[in-house]
This record gives sequence, C-alpha cells and structure tokens, in this order.
Amino acid sequence: MKDNGETCFIRVKKYKHIILLLLFGAIIWFAKSSAGERFAEVFSEKETSEEVVVVIDAGHGGVDPGKVGSSGTQEKEINLQIAFKLAERLKNDGIQVIMTREADKGLYRETAQNKKREDMEERIRLITKAEPVCVISIHQNSFPDESCKGAQMFYYQGSEQSKRLAEMLQKTFVETLQDGNKRQAKANSEYYLLRKTTCPIVIAECGFLSNPTEEALLVTGEYQDKVAEALYQGFVQWWTERKVGNLDEDRDC
Repeated sequence: MKDNGETCFIRVKKYKHIILLLLFGAIIWFAKSSAGERFAEVFSEKETSEEVVVVIDAGHGGVDPGKVGSSGTQEKEINLQIAFKLAERLKNDGIQVIMTREADKGLYRETAQNKKREDMEERIRLITKAEPVCVISIHQNSFPDESCKGAQMFYYQGSEQSKRLAEMLQKTFVETLQDGNKRQAKANSEYYLLRKTTCPIVIAECGFLSNPTEEALLVTGEYQDKVAEALYQGFVQWWTERKVGNLDEDRDC
C-alpha cells in the first residue's frame, strides 16, 4: 500500500490540469479586480516617479535665434513652442520632464565671452544632473535649396538606443504628418550635444524653415501639435520596447 504522501502526489499529478486551470482563473480574476488594478497602478506610479525622466531641449534661445525662415520666422521660438507641447503630453503620463529652457533666453552669462559655448556646456550639465532615460533636442532645419523639406532625426553614431529612438521618431513623424517624407534617421558624430551627452539622445529637426510651405505650417499651433504628438508617440514606442525587451544602453547617464 502506498503511503499518504505518495497517494497525495498521484492525486495532484492526476488532476494537475484542473489545478492549473483554477490557478489561471484566479490570476485573471485578480488582474481584473480592483486590487489587481491598484497593484498595476502603484507599480506604474513607482516607475514613473522614480525612473522615467525625460529632458526636452529647446534648441537656441536668447541672442541665438537659430535658423531664420524666408518670412523671418526664428527657429528658437518654434522650438520652444513644440517643447512645451511635448512636455505637456509626457507630464500627462506621469513622466518627469526637465526642460533646458522655458523662456527666450540662452543658458549663458551676459558677460560670457563665448556665449554659444557656455550655453552648450550648461545644457550638458543640466542633462548630466537629470540622469534622464533620454534627451529629445528640438530644432528646425535649413538648406539653400528651398525645395528641401521633411523632418529628420539625428543620433550619436555608435549608440544603439539613440539610433532606435531616432528610428521610432522618424517613423511616427511620417505616420502623424502624412507628408510623404522619405528621409531616414541619420548618424552623426560631430554635433556637440550628441558627442557630450552620455545617454540616448536625438536631435529632432522637425522641418525646413528654408521651405516656405513648411515654414508657414511650423508657425501654426495646429501643426506644432502634430509635431509634438509625433515626438510623443515615438518616445512611447521606444520606451515601451526598451522596457519589454529589458535593453541596456551602451552609453548611459
């Protein structure tokens, strides 16, 4: 005669499929219950409050207007408006947002001999201190040929996560603006901000101010909303992919 322990083992083995079904049902019930929802909510709150910090860098400012369009549009103004719109979307998701500037001023002392250099060094200092999951630096493009148009993302050559973020942003720009843009995300090892930032970073050239049609669009709040939405959607897709894949950045803050 088998002892009680062996008999119990046989019974568990015989009915293990029933036990597994009951266990699976209990898990589903918990996930759909208020307790399960609260568990997910607490986890999400913990993650966003402790981990997810994004730096939004509105390029130029102060004495540096950036690119100037054919109608006199100054890049620094458009960059800041888009930055605010992107920040609002991220904050609505509970993400901590740090903006390198929130007004029409550069990050330099008025007495600085080289304002541009001091401005860039201060941006790097703010980024390093923030320890963000990524940096999105917002800019506008320009080229002597007025026919050039379309957003294009630039990333630091050799950073796989920066590349992936740039590719995601490039894709969501096409999907959101639906302007037939065929440009591809492009590597760069010369831009100061890309070289000196040690976490995933993308310079988002959102359009060409040298193109009269795009310039006219970029000054409107409606189009700026679309650009901000494209940036937001690209970040969400990148961050979701990174968390699910548990990817480690080769260059990290």
